[in-house]
Amino acid sequence: MTPANNIAENSALRNKRSAARLAATQALYQIEITAGDANDVIAEFIDHRFGTDPETENKVVHDEVFFSDIVHGVLGHQSEIDRALAESLATGWTLTRLDSILRAMLRAAAFELKARADVPVKVVIDEYVELAKAFHYGDEPSFVNAVLDRLARKERKQTHSSKL
Repeated sequence: MTPANNIAENSALRNKRSAARLAATQALYQIEITAGDANDVIAEFIDHRFGTDPETENKVVHDEVFFSDIVHGVLGHQSEIDRALAESLATGWTLTRLDSILRAMLRAAAFELKARADVPVKVVIDEYVELAKAFHYGDEPSFVNAVLDRLARKERKQTHSSKL
């Protein structure tokens, strides 16, 4: 494989994972707002919301396994994730004070920081800060950056092994 092919493959994976992170944030939001069943929501996203490549008609826009891992991971460890996030918020802030989409975003990012040691901290923080910019125009991206930075320092300070 040539370096150019390797770069192209890494870029395609990054784009699929970025799309999966956005979808996971939206799915977690939907599950929280509607109290929907996680498996039903995941199936809905994969079957009806994920895009296809018009040239091949294959689903390629999202990393479905990564998307499912985030959604199931957050829901399976939500109390632990929420506790870790609460400890990373500034004094006087609570998770319930945050809007639902921001809460979903932080939960997805926290899951990656806690359980996906294969994903570098910088990537997790950068990806979710960019997501925050897509949903919010105020200080929320800086807020997401600060919370995730504090959480990452706690979660990955000693080792990159999975905590969940």
